[in-house]
Amino acid sequence: MIPPTQAPPRSRNAAATRQAILASARRHFARDSYENVGLREIARDAGADPALVSRYFGSKEQLFKESVRADKDLMQGVTRDALPAHFAALLLDGDSGDADHAADEMDRLMILLRSATSPKPSSIIREAIDEDILGPVAALLGGADASLRASLGLAVLMGAGIMRSALAIAPLESLSADALRARLTALFAAALDEGSGAV
Repeated sequence: MIPPTQAPPRSRNAAATRQAILASARRHFARDSYENVGLREIARDAGADPALVSRYFGSKEQLFKESVRADKDLMQGVTRDALPAHFAALLLDGDSGDADHAADEMDRLMILLRSATSPKPSSIIREAIDEDILGPVAALLGGADASLRASLGLAVLMGAGIMRSALAIAPLESLSADALRARLTALFAAALDEGSGAV
């Protein structure tokens, strides 16, 4: 469990308070399983009244769903040919200096690891992945086995993310960003290629 902390009370700004609750929820869900996270501790660390969690999100389940949702602009403006490089950029985004974004993505990854085996959160995670990533990527790819190829691309992304960022496996962590980007782009291209699964 996370050691008790107390954030200072927040001023009355609905949008800021809602965002603070969501950020707190991501931190808590990233560090403990869905079942072990309480709404009171999320609200406390956000400096908010617990009643506001229900007001803004409705339920713990809905708050969890929003915690794992990808950014709405994740695939915005991406072309089919640019997908392999885009997937590599998603993984290496923290190396570009966007520390806050990198931390958010790491929290989402840890949420998946913490709660993927629990029935209720796992169904929410699958729905979020389908709607936010697999569906848009498959639509962009088109052609035969688009959903399979999108799933393979995401599998490479998540596996490499876990190995490099969560576990800090030395060869992946120590390789330069440019060298890793080139290798990952090639892997994503193979996974997403319509002809790669032909037999």
